[in-house]
Amino acid sequence: MTPEEIKDLFTRSDGTYAFARWGRPIAPVVFGVDDPTLSVIKGALEAVLQLAGHELTETDPELGVNFMVFFMREWDELRHVPDLDRLIPDLYPLLDRLEGIAANQYRIFRFDEAGAIRAAFVFVRMDEEMSKVPAETVALAQVVQTILLWSDTAFTNRSALAQAPGGAVILRPEIGALIRAAYEPVMPAVADDAAHALRLSARVGRPS
Repeated sequence: MTPEEIKDLFTRSDGTYAFARWGRPIAPVVFGVDDPTLSVIKGALEAVLQLAGHELTETDPELGVNFMVFFMREWDELRHVPDLDRLIPDLYPLLDRLEGIAANQYRIFRFDEAGAIRAAFVFVRMDEEMSKVPAETVALAQVVQTILLWSDTAFTNRSALAQAPGGAVILRPEIGALIRAAYEPVMPAVADDAAHALRLSARVGRPS
């Protein structure tokens, strides 16, 4: 990938460059799915974390869990989740907004003092369109879009996933290489200067 292509993936619609990766092991919990789907999501998370060289853990010492995934049929269901409005103070106005635009997914990040990702909330509404997508594809797409703080427009025109010969859905190789480069120990966990894209570009082509 060229530095310009990488820069675009972390440049927000307001023109600012904003990159962050997870600064702690990920302790996940998933709500609203059956056991087979839970296994699919866990498998996607394990695969992406292995690619990144990042840790999966049972419990976060500060938060308990720090990666919460909610699946629902309607946004209104989240209004009835106990204490969710304490975790997300502006929950009700957010749900009004998501209902108004008929959104089927949304992600919220929380950051530590240095700016690295400390927690994420992922919401997936299984509307008619989303229900047509295989569980493996939904799971992989959500994990990939949460492993880094991407631009709000990063995958608007082109998905992070691709179809392999035989029909299986996989992570686009260049996106996988970018995730791996972003998690190299010599790279910063947070960056707000577009020169960071040059450093990522220099590492994307290196052998894993």
